[in-house]
Formats: sequence, C-alpha cells, structure tokens
Amino acid sequence: MAACSVFQRIVYSGGEMERHMMKRLVLVGLLTMLTACAAPVEYDVVLRGGTLYDGSGAAPVVGDLAIDGDTIVAIGDLGRAEGRTELDVRGHAVAPGFINMLSWAVVSLIEDGDSQSDIRQGVTLEVMGEGNSMGPLNEAMEEEAIKRQGDIKFDIEWTSLDEYLRFLENRGISTNVASFIGAATPREYVIGYDDRDPTPEELEEMRAIVRTAMADGAMGVASALIYPPGSFAEADELTALAEVAAEYDGMYISHIRGEGAHLVDAVDELIDVARDTGVRAEIYHFKASGRANWPLFDRAVGAVERARADGIEITADVYTYPAGATGLNASMPPWVQEGGFDRSLERLADPELRKRIAREMLEESDDWENMYLGAGSPENILLVGFNTPELKPYTGKSLAEVAVMRGTSPEVTAMDLIVEDGSRVDTIYFSQSEEVLKRAVALPWVSFCSDEASPTAAGVFLESNAHPRAYGSFARLLAKYVRDEKVIPLEEAIRKLTGLPAANLKLDRRGLLREGYFADVVVFDPETIQDHATFVEPHQYATGVESVFVNGVQVIKDGEHTGATPGRVVRGPGWNTGG
Repeated sequence: MAACSVFQRIVYSGGEMERHMMKRLVLVGLLTMLTACAAPVEYDVVLRGGTLYDGSGAAPVVGDLAIDGDTIVAIGDLGRAEGRTELDVRGHAVAPGFINMLSWAVVSLIEDGDSQSDIRQGVTLEVMGEGNSMGPLNEAMEEEAIKRQGDIKFDIEWTSLDEYLRFLENRGISTNVASFIGAATPREYVIGYDDRDPTPEELEEMRAIVRTAMADGAMGVASALIYPPGSFAEADELTALAEVAAEYDGMYISHIRGEGAHLVDAVDELIDVARDTGVRAEIYHFKASGRANWPLFDRAVGAVERARADGIEITADVYTYPAGATGLNASMPPWVQEGGFDRSLERLADPELRKRIAREMLEESDDWENMYLGAGSPENILLVGFNTPELKPYTGKSLAEVAVMRGTSPEVTAMDLIVEDGSRVDTIYFSQSEEVLKRAVALPWVSFCSDEASPTAAGVFLESNAHPRAYGSFARLLAKYVRDEKVIPLEEAIRKLTGLPAANLKLDRRGLLREGYFADVVVFDPETIQDHATFVEPHQYATGVESVFVNGVQVIKDGEHTGATPGRVVRGPGWNTGG
C-alpha cells in the first residue's frame, strides 16, 4: 500500500512539464508498480528454502517451489507468493520423484495400493513388466495365474495390460504406474510353454499383441531370458518383437540370457537386437553373478560403451545389494519347466528324472545359467517365501540348514520343497560382488531399481520375507553409496534416479523439477536418510524422507503416509500414435 501511495503522489503533483516528463517514467514503471499494488500470488503448495536438485545432474540451488493442481508452476525466489499449504524445507534436498525401473509391485498394489515400502523412499513411479506382464491374458493364462497365487489372493478383473493398469488406478494407488509388455506374454498367449520357434503366422500374431500394447501406452518390450517360456525365445524372435516397440519409439529391456559365465555373450545379444532394430535398449539389474565371473563385468561394460560410442542407445539399471532373488527352481535346468509349472512338478516327482536334475544342478553348463553353482554353496541360498503353512517355519533359513534339518542332500531338498509347496519357492542367492556393484553404481548410464514388490510392513506381507531391496534399494543408494562411501555425488545420484530413467523411457513431463512438469516431488534429509531392512529382518521402512508429492498431492507428510492415492497410469511415447 505504501508503494501505491507514492505512485499517486508522483503522478498528481508538480506542473504541466513535470507531468509530461513523468508519463514516460510511469509507462516504464507501470508493470512493476501494479505488481506491487496487487495481492500476493497464491498457490496450492509452496516449498520454502529447499536445496533444489532438478534431476539434470546440475549443481543444486537454494530456492522455493510452487505447485498448483498436479503441476509445478514456479521455481526460484517466490517472495511474497503464498501457499495454501506452506512447508519450510530449509536444509533438505528437494528432488523429482524417484523412478523404480524394475518393480514387481504388480500384486502388492492389488493388496495395498499405498506402496508403502517404495514411497517412503521417495519412489513416485513403479515401472513393471520384466519378462511377463499382467496382460494380455487368455483363458488358460488366467487359470494358471489364479492357481499360482501365493499369500495374496485376488480376482482377475482384466484381460489386457491396459485394463490391468486402469484397474490399479481406479482401485486407488499412491504411486504412478507404468509397464512394459513382457516378451514371454505374447509367446505364452500364442504358443504356451512349448520349447519351439513360432511359425511365421504365430510370430505375426505375437507382433500384433505387442503392437496393441504399445498403442495402449506400454513402455516397450521386456524379456527375461533365463525363465521359461521366455528362455525359449531365440534372438530373431526378440528382434521381431523389439522392432514393433521401435515403431512406437519404445524400448527393449532385458534380463539378459546370462549374468554368469555367459555375461558378455548375453550383453552382445542385447546390443545386436538394438543395432538391428534401432530400438533403445536397457539391461535389467546389470551384474556379474558367481565369484568366478566377477572379472567379466568390466568386459561387459566395455561392450556397452563401445556400442554407445557407435550411437547405439544402451543403458542399464541396478539394485543396491550384492544378492539377487528369484525362485528356487532357477537352480534347476530349464528343460524341467518346459510345458509349464505343473509339468515341472511331475518331473520333480519322477525318481529317474530327479537323479538327472540333481546331477545337472552340480554341473557347469553352456546351455543355462546355473544359479545353484553361482551362489557358491547351499549356505548362500536363502529361502524366503513359501505358500504352505507347514513349510513357512523354514522362512529365513538357508538351503543348507533345511537340508540338515530334513536329512536330505541340498539338491534333493530343493526339489522336495518345490513339490511340497506347489510353488517356485522365493529364494535369495548371494552370488555378487560389492566392488562390482560399486562400479555399476558409478556408471553414468545406469539408473536404479528394486526388482521387488512394494509391500506394507503389516498383515499378509509379513507371512513371507521380502528381499531387503523392497524396503531399501533407493535409500541405501543415498545413504551408503552417496553420503557414507561417496561413490557418486548427490546431484549425480538424483539424476540417475530421475532425469536419466525419465529420458530413457521418454516420459511426458516427468523426471525433472521444471515449470509445467507434473508435481512428483520428494523432500528428504541427505544427512539422515537411511535403509534399515536386512536379510534376516527385511520388513523395516527406510527413514529420512520427509515429504512426497505425487501429481501434486502429498502422500508422505513428516515421514508418514497420509493415506492419499493420487497415482496414475503413466504411458509410453507410442500411446495412441498408431505407430
């Protein structure tokens, strides 16, 4: 008001000449003076005085950030602007929401849409679809999916991948969701579990399924080449499917055919698919598995960097633990699972085939990645998930311990447990190197994932043990590898959690703090952020994340979940383009 009074006195005082002279000054200063006279700008939310990491890798700046609706609308010194909600975030990092490049929250979000373990770490986007996706499903696939449900039981109310994602959104989820179409999904839809090449007609049907998914917004095609039926696909089949993804500007992303002795060959296969189709390609959970194979990691990195130098777009993601998780049946040769899981149970119960399986579990092979040998010993194979109540007491014990308890060899014990539980038996394999992991974390083209569900530390989720990466993969990066061990600086870590994966996926207005971008925002304390989950006690939330906004709605407040479920389906660049 004082400024307005001064303005009036200047305009209406003095003689004629003075008034003419002042007109020019008035015109020059009019906008500024009117702004001073106007009421303060009001926003839905203003974050005050935070250290802003924009997701580009640039050095941070201290400033304010304003949100209106679902959008970031102003960044900088917002002065007299006001927020209906104001947060003092001085001394805290403010960053784009983190992107989980490999999430297995496909079932956990059906049970509980709060996505507690991930969003408490700052994750605002779950990207799904490794190998198999939640659609499309035919009748046989739906029956099999219902039969193989574990602790979480649910009705399948969708057929296509798009319908599944909409189902989650309509049900209410706290994080955004996106998905690849699994390369094994069209194969199973058309061929089933037969270990054979598709006919030309079958391959065209598979390509049509991918085309539909891409037009519906799938991020691309995702393969998992150690698990049947995905492992039955040859390179030309993968190339044919990736070619369709490329038509829609999508990605080809892969759990490559070998992470052990065949690591370099498997990376070369992925590079060949990218070279032949022009598709952007990514390696899921990039690592070297098995102590004897750790030296191969540098050779694999060299192959990727030569391809990148040639203009081929290859990236990777990692989780921040030196142990992986999959089924106990991954320690057995792939032929055991040909024809589907029920056929594998029949083979595991056949006395003569059991002898062959036990023998092959102890043999190095050029035909498959032997997870049993890769772990080094049964002591390094941790059993974490059973379906039957009678076997749940074994949860958290090693295969070696259970073998002693049952008085059978580890190989026989493994077969017996799968048959008795009627499941793959969730298992953690300690087969990786901490030093190799650190090298992967530091690579500029590597982003991050959990490769796990996003559970709540309560209820049905406590009936099995998760891998601790479900609760800690992202917080562990920021605590152990950034703050404590200084493997990479914080601004680089945030780039690799946000801007890098968003650019790789070609997301629309996500992954950066920019005006006009969706307001997926995380506020955390770099000095206190910490993972707490362990392999023995995994169901422990990370701490240090103070606030999380998803599409402009606050989901984490003062470190606790608000109950809000503003998550949306995020779609790939081919959505409704027609190719």
